Amino acid sequence: MAKGSSPDNAGTKTLRQEASQAKAGKPQVRKIRILLITVGLLALAGISTVFGMMMAVASELPNLEDRQQYKVSKSSVMYDDQGRVITRLRNNQNRILVSSTQISPTMKQAVVSIEDRRFYDHTGIDFRGIGRAIAVDVMGGGAEQGASTITQQFVKNAMAAQNQRTVMQKLREVALAYHLEKQWTKDKILTEYLNAIYFGNGAYGIESAAETYFATAHPGCQPNCAQKLLPWEAALLASVIASPSAYDPVVYPTQATERRNLVLANMYRQGYITQDIYEQGKLESVPTEDQITRPKEDSAAPYFSTFVRQQLVDRYGAGTAFGGGLKVHTTLDLDMQAAAQNAIEGTLPYGGPSAAMAVIENKTGKIRAIYGGSNYEERPFNLATQGQRQPGSSFKPFTLAAALKKGYGLNFPLKSAEIGEKGSGTFIKNYDDSYLGVTSLLNATTTSDNTAYVRMGWKVGVNNVARQAKSMGITTQISRNSAMILGGLSEGVTPLEMAYAYATFANQGRRPVGTLAPSENAPVAIDKVTQKGKLFRKQRDRTTYDRVFSQKVGQDAQEALRSVVAREKKKKADPGFWV
Repeated sequence: MAKGSSPDNAGTKTLRQEASQAKAGKPQVRKIRILLITVGLLALAGISTVFGMMMAVASELPNLEDRQQYKVSKSSVMYDDQGRVITRLRNNQNRILVSSTQISPTMKQAVVSIEDRRFYDHTGIDFRGIGRAIAVDVMGGGAEQGASTITQQFVKNAMAAQNQRTVMQKLREVALAYHLEKQWTKDKILTEYLNAIYFGNGAYGIESAAETYFATAHPGCQPNCAQKLLPWEAALLASVIASPSAYDPVVYPTQATERRNLVLANMYRQGYITQDIYEQGKLESVPTEDQITRPKEDSAAPYFSTFVRQQLVDRYGAGTAFGGGLKVHTTLDLDMQAAAQNAIEGTLPYGGPSAAMAVIENKTGKIRAIYGGSNYEERPFNLATQGQRQPGSSFKPFTLAAALKKGYGLNFPLKSAEIGEKGSGTFIKNYDDSYLGVTSLLNATTTSDNTAYVRMGWKVGVNNVARQAKSMGITTQISRNSAMILGGLSEGVTPLEMAYAYATFANQGRRPVGTLAPSENAPVAIDKVTQKGKLFRKQRDRTTYDRVFSQKVGQDAQEALRSVVAREKKKKADPGFWV
């Protein structure tokens, strides 16, 4: 006990301290009570809001019927850079509505297996699927299907077609999906969904898709081709839903086959098909270009409009692209398009050989003209955007740029002589079988000296050459060997890729990048999109630039490339600057 204190005084202090602590604790308790009440009221308000929204959206269910979507959808229109109409995008034009009995059961099974395997178990929202998707995302894996159910996908597409998407879109979609499951049967939801899906190549809806991809396999099946689909055919159609462009069997047959086989594997694991059918289905070929029957394309520039149409579907969804009443202002110049067509068709003899052209505005990277073929109706395959051909000596400038970046100047000496011996593993000679002994990088470019360029490529390194081409806009996988230096690639490149990559030379090392380009490494075809007189989603193309190599390298490269054109005076191709 402290000096001068008494037991009574100590007890009094203890009681006072306890009373003081009790008073201090009461405000804390009051704060906690107020917080709990506030949280409870907010939760109640949230529940009431969601419940009210779910009740409110119930009145929208009749509008989701595919026939009602016909009435409210408005065709989108595609214009050139001068405001002239190129084509109208109509979802109803190439769409055929069918009933449930007109769709092969195996088609329904294929879609469920890849898009929503718990379709028959959930009530419109698959919480297990959402959890699985999140877990896969956290683990860094690749999910076979997303968290959205078929019901939610159908609602999303239907709302997009009706231009009813709002800030509360996600909640409204969930609410509508829940109500839809209460009022419609699973079979009706699946039928409406299949009638509303875009399958690529102009096919909107399951019957149009079955006719487009498999009418040749089932002659005379119209208008019931969807009823005739075999398991591997249904699996292919189900596989393209996720991305009609990425799994297009004509453009990407390998990817389409792999995706088709994934659907078949799902169908087998989920008990929809036997092992024998699964094994047989994997051996079937996907439809080729000659086997596909695309809907008629009413367009002033069909190769270009189909190219842009897929970009619109990828960016905005099929419902909005076809039925959202969009005004799509493209970069195409119809006058330049006509000039490109006249230039090719006025030069080549009738009936062949085939040719393609891609015209790009160097400064902006915008596409001004595309010549994809002589007859779209007979051969809709776009040679300009899809035709992968060997670039030959036009690939040499990528070695030139890589060499200049490495510090090799235009005067760098190179040996001009045969490489290897005939019959050996490596034998390289010049086209005209003439050699200079020793030449410079500049002269090797001017004369397109194969042997000198291979030696230059070896010094720079084929990996560096490939990286240089990629950085300038070549998206095709580039082989890494000596033949690549001379443009002998394992997989060819498209004229559009090459034209875009060469724009970097024109801009002295700056590659143009458009905000409305389909990717950061691709040219631009869309300038702006409007809806009801206003910019749609506030999107308009703006050009930025990626510095790929220095201005000095660009100037030296231009000098070398200009010398190539100047040497061919008889072709009268020199426009006064590099080409």
